Amino acid sequence: MIIYNVTIQIEENAELAWLQWMQDSHIPDMMATGCFTRVAMLRLLLQEGETAEGTYAIQYFSNSMEDYERYLRGHASEMRNRTLAAWGNRFVAFRTVLEELV
Repeated sequence: MIIYNVTIQIEENAELAWLQWMQDSHIPDMMATGCFTRVAMLRLLLQEGETAEGTYAIQYFSNSMEDYERYLRGHASEMRNRTLAAWGNRFVAFRTVLEELV
């Protein structure tokens, strides 16, 4: 199992609207690509011993690296552009790709 992890820190004044947008729009659009089999959205509570206000990890699970690469080729640019159009510079994101071993 391959996990595409997107960690986002969103500005406090945009957090509630962003959460609603994620649940109503972005996550359904990501799942509609057919590249992922499930999603988990997590709120970070602590980061290096300090509270992690407004920080979330969204994990998209795919069956194979090929499915993840299909997402990159066919959908990633559009999805990132939609996010930038909706939220501009009110967030910071970094992305990692993980392999589930157990």
